Amino acid sequence: MIKDIQIKINGRDIVAKSNETILKAAEREGVFIPRLCYFEGVHEEGNCRVCSVKINGQKNLKPACKTLVAENMDIITDDVDVYESVSMNLELLSHKHHFECFNCSREDNCEFLDLLRTYNIENELTHLYGKHDAPRYFSDSSGVMTIDSSKCILCGRCVSACESFTGLNILNYNQRGSETYIGPALFHNLEDSGCIYCGKCIQACPTGALREKDDIKQLELELRNPNKTIIVQVAPSIRATLGEEFGYPIGTNVEGKMLAALRALGVDQIMDTNFTADLTILEEGTEFIERLNQNGPFPMFTSCSPGWVNYLELYQPNYIPNLSSCKSPQQMAGALIKTYYADKLKLDPKNIVSVSIMPCIAKKAEAKRPDMGRDGYQDVDIVLTTRELARMIKRHKINFRELEPIQAFGELSSYTGAGTIFGATGGVMEAALRTVTEVLEGKTTPIEFKELRGNADIKEATYMILGKPIHVAVVHGGKAIQTFFEEMEKNNKKYHFVEIMGCTGGCINGGGQPIVPAHIYEKTDIRSLRAAVLYDIDSHQTFRKSHQNTFVQDLYTQFLEKPNSHRSHELLHTTYKKRESYQNIS
Repeated sequence: MIKDIQIKINGRDIVAKSNETILKAAEREGVFIPRLCYFEGVHEEGNCRVCSVKINGQKNLKPACKTLVAENMDIITDDVDVYESVSMNLELLSHKHHFECFNCSREDNCEFLDLLRTYNIENELTHLYGKHDAPRYFSDSSGVMTIDSSKCILCGRCVSACESFTGLNILNYNQRGSETYIGPALFHNLEDSGCIYCGKCIQACPTGALREKDDIKQLELELRNPNKTIIVQVAPSIRATLGEEFGYPIGTNVEGKMLAALRALGVDQIMDTNFTADLTILEEGTEFIERLNQNGPFPMFTSCSPGWVNYLELYQPNYIPNLSSCKSPQQMAGALIKTYYADKLKLDPKNIVSVSIMPCIAKKAEAKRPDMGRDGYQDVDIVLTTRELARMIKRHKINFRELEPIQAFGELSSYTGAGTIFGATGGVMEAALRTVTEVLEGKTTPIEFKELRGNADIKEATYMILGKPIHVAVVHGGKAIQTFFEEMEKNNKKYHFVEIMGCTGGCINGGGQPIVPAHIYEKTDIRSLRAAVLYDIDSHQTFRKSHQNTFVQDLYTQFLEKPNSHRSHELLHTTYKKRESYQNIS
């Protein structure tokens, strides 16, 4: 039975719960205890000993993250012994770390560097400007993610995050002793390891050992090429997260400043991926209606999350016929930029650089798929994550907070509320139902389907359409996907339409979004705060159903003819196929 107990922390009387660790009791009372490897609910192994504290009457220092409080326990978190021990542990951890902070993706929010500064660890001890000759594992062959063991402190948070969030166990400890490094299990490359590129390991890493493949320099070169026209698309969720990189509270809408920053960087045209989110609903909704008329195959799965598509092709290939043939909004936008928009601007597609700002590292892999282009060029040339865009803005010395917000402009930047909520789990399904119900019923139908909102791993609902029950579900996160398929097959559950996202929370918590330090992540519902931005934008839109987007209607009239037309299928649809990894090769 959990009960209140009396303890002392640094001489102060505190009431704690009997099931609490020292770390949790101290943090709840505002007492600082350093921590590095600890990530609540993900990695609680107590490996690093940075959270060591003294308990009067006991031998040796104890790890605060693993030690439960006890009645009358007298805890000291910061005396000479504790300070020297924590400092020594940090020095030991830093011994193998290659410090090149000026060129690190985590230069502004490295949990490790922050602690080194807090404990005044000297540069010569960390080899900050000296020789680094420890064994190094480096891989960026996937073109999506970079693994650099020279930055790794072997805390294990990434290994645990991979297991906790995806259940796939892609990462593990390889080699032994001083040559130990973290990488794909059994020494494989990331691209054949079965990784779905959700990026949860990157978000768990406290240093820059795991990071997205940086494509900033590629864009910098193109910006300086007078023969190229740079057209940038921005995903729905970016406006809800980019501000965090510039000190704004989690859950701040910075759409206007984001657009102003892109203009300040020197891009030629800005379009909004929200537009092609609306377009996706017209294509995917029409496809769903056709399946209803043809009685399947059901369930129909959404296809806008490349992490989920990776999962399906690798682990559930038997369900490929159930996947919508629609490309993601990113790829639809890329196709339109290099065809319809190129004609409008009287440009050769090969002189257009199509850039997307995305919340997801899997988008980098998606853009490289061989079927995502034509006539010798890719539809999307460069994919930057939210973090990369933020770094680029900072390196250009653009004062983001002082920018005067601007509004979206151009016919490929108009969007409805439905296009906006694509960035949150359940948003794609809700947007689809807004249109599908109205088209089938032939009358005005509800706008909000709130049963599909929220952060439950698996959400289910049944809606009556034309007097028939339509069973839908929303699933997000690799581990939940696995659970969903197991339960669907075991219990023979029947669904008509299922939205699946590779990342828990959907795009607002994608693997390319701003990294929130563990001690903040644990106490903050970042998924809900970020999603609230998108739902707020939706609620204030004049039009909240995708088929009401007049610019999408014009696109069909002028170019695509109608949803699921032959031209639409050529540009906006694709096929998928079974893929092998070392995990599923028999």
